[in-house]
Amino acid sequence: MTKKSSHAMALACVLSCFLAVPFDTLALPDASNQRAGEVSRVIPAVSLTRGSKSMTANAKTPVDWQDVLSTQANGRARVSLDDGSVLNVGSDSSVKVVKHDAGAQQTDLEVTVGKIRSQAQKISQPSGKFEVHTPAGVAGVVGTDFYVSYENGVMNVTVFEGVVKVCNLAGVCVEVKAGQFTTVRNGDSTGPAAPAQAALSDLSAAISATTLETNPGLTEVHHIGKGTAIAIGVLAAIPLVVVPVVASRSSGTLAPPRSNPTGGCSPNNPKGC
Repeated sequence: MTKKSSHAMALACVLSCFLAVPFDTLALPDASNQRAGEVSRVIPAVSLTRGSKSMTANAKTPVDWQDVLSTQANGRARVSLDDGSVLNVGSDSSVKVVKHDAGAQQTDLEVTVGKIRSQAQKISQPSGKFEVHTPAGVAGVVGTDFYVSYENGVMNVTVFEGVVKVCNLAGVCVEVKAGQFTTVRNGDSTGPAAPAQAALSDLSAAISATTLETNPGLTEVHHIGKGTAIAIGVLAAIPLVVVPVVASRSSGTLAPPRSNPTGGCSPNNPKGC
């Protein structure tokens, strides 16, 4: 009787501990193990940090939620997300894939420093969103292909296709159309600068800052909006690649920007790119 009684008490204790854990906690997936996509190309070397571990990223390296991609000087990376979107990461950059839910069409990226060109797939889900956060503000896709840099406390957003909604940390927003750019300064509560037309040289500088080398020596054409195109003569030392532009439109709203200070690159200062 004593043995049966002790076994029953032990079982009751285990069950009570199990029931004390909230069911929604048990149902939560481990975000760090959720796949977002994979690295499709790197030059010359890129590191990927997952939790406390750091590794060298190569083509076909999986990218999970919460992973951080870091490039050094002259380093570049391309990431193919599972919904078909493409990220081109420039040199001296750090990009965190906070979340990429292909089914729900929810993507959240953080750029703490550096440059990224995002080419987002069309968003059809009512709650879908594609956002790039920096310490100065957030850029959310209302449509397609755009470039974001954050350096020296300045966020620069240049739009190649569609419309991008850009907000500062105070929630003041502007809409930037294809061929335009805006800047947001860290700590500036007045809002992003009024969108202005970007010069073709500045647009090409943004493209060159985030592309990877393929077929050097060729001339590639990049379309800006519906009626403008940039033809760039590529020398052997200048990396360049064409990634298809996909039109997109989002009905989602921007989440509040995050605050996390660190560095701009501006179309008025292409050398800083």
